[in-house]
Amino acid sequence: MAIIKKKSWPKIFSLMKSGKKKFDVRVADFKVKERDTLILEEYDPKKKKYTGRRLSKKVKYVMKFDLNDYGQKKEIGKKGLYIIQI
Repeated sequence: MAIIKKKSWPKIFSLMKSGKKKFDVRVADFKVKERDTLILEEYDPKKKKYTGRRLSKKVKYVMKFDLNDYGQKKEIGKKGLYIIQI
C-alpha cells in the first residue's frame, strides 16, 4: 500500500474535508490502487504555496479511462465531463 501526496486547491480541499465530496479526478500520471493512502495537501494558487493543512484518505476504488473509451472524445472536448456521485 502506497502513500501518495497530491496538491488540492482550497475549495476542493474544504469539500473533501467536510465529507461532501467523496471522489477525486486526477490525470493518470501516477500509480494508485485500492487501499493506498491519498494525502491531500491544501495549496493556495494565488499565494503559490501550501497552507499547511493536510487530509488523509484511503483509496476505496479506482477507475481509469481514456477519453475515447466510448467514442466520445470530440464531444467531451466540446462539452466537458460530469463526475456524478450517487
